[in-house]
Amino acid sequence: MPSLDRQDNVFVLDLGDGENRFHPDWLTAVSAALDEVEKAEGPRALVTAATGKFYSNGLDLDWLSAHSDHYQDYVVTVHELFARMLSLPVVTVAALQGHTFAAGAMFSLAHDFRVMRADRGYWCLPEADINIPFTPGMAALIQSRLAPQTAHEAMITARRYGGADAAATGIVDQAVTEEAVRSTAIEIAQAQVNKAGDTLGTIKARMYAPALATLRDTTNPLG
Repeated sequence: MPSLDRQDNVFVLDLGDGENRFHPDWLTAVSAALDEVEKAEGPRALVTAATGKFYSNGLDLDWLSAHSDHYQDYVVTVHELFARMLSLPVVTVAALQGHTFAAGAMFSLAHDFRVMRADRGYWCLPEADINIPFTPGMAALIQSRLAPQTAHEAMITARRYGGADAAATGIVDQAVTEEAVRSTAIEIAQAQVNKAGDTLGTIKARMYAPALATLRDTTNPLG
């Protein structure tokens, strides 16, 4: 399960050491961690990271198959996580040490910055290959955070981007060695801790207003 630590002014949210899929209990734990970050006072920033082979493999499809009657409510909860991260009033950095797929990749895009391991691991939106269309909120998030040509390629072709390719296309900001992923993310976050607060939250909310409105549309989240 996710756990929250603090290094000086940088909160580090470790998503776990498995596939870190979005099980309802996992979503609840992440939300509680974000509550703690948001309620803290003074300079602060947030890094999300993981340990092991995966950063996150996204939606918990096994749980969904067993609870199909909760599908819409589940998607609403996932959308709210994306919206909350996208508008969080602190600078956020995703440290992608492993595979970052599907909703896990979307979650990374909701951060302000991303650092990825250069030599192994992929960032991928596989929905076109697994026959799961993007919800309107997911599409809005992706297209608000990636250049149009990159978003088009990633969404249409389900391309798997290694670290160097992800950096070259602007999906991530830096591709570094495995050992440097988390420390680089923390350095980026530490440099921005004084930005935390209502002004930053307002800037993000206005910058991403269309995507946030779509993500928070609970009347027809599935399109």
